[in-house]
Amino acid sequence: MTRYMISFDDGTMIFPEEDLPEVSDASHAVVRQAQEAGVWVFGGGLLTQRASVVATDGTVTDGPYPETKAVLGGFSVIDVPTREDALEWAAKIAASCRCAQEVREIMDDPDA
Repeated sequence: MTRYMISFDDGTMIFPEEDLPEVSDASHAVVRQAQEAGVWVFGGGLLTQRASVVATDGTVTDGPYPETKAVLGGFSVIDVPTREDALEWAAKIAASCRCAQEVREIMDDPDA
């Protein structure tokens, strides 16, 4: 099996405030479905986009970098046999969250 990160950019979940309970219920239902299918690894939304950037010398600055146009809003990690399976899960997540999702394969660590 291969792990994939399914993610969306902050600010892309645009819907009326009164729809939040429905969107929340729908997205949690997809997570439960993925858990029941045995493909869910981990995921969540990010509370803020104020990040700390730690340089190679240990220096800490506030981020993200000013030139960054898109920042991560949330992600899911799933473990599925094929990219096509990952795309199917991404479609379910996109429908529940009402925003497009990006799918990326996570490199395998042979030492893990």
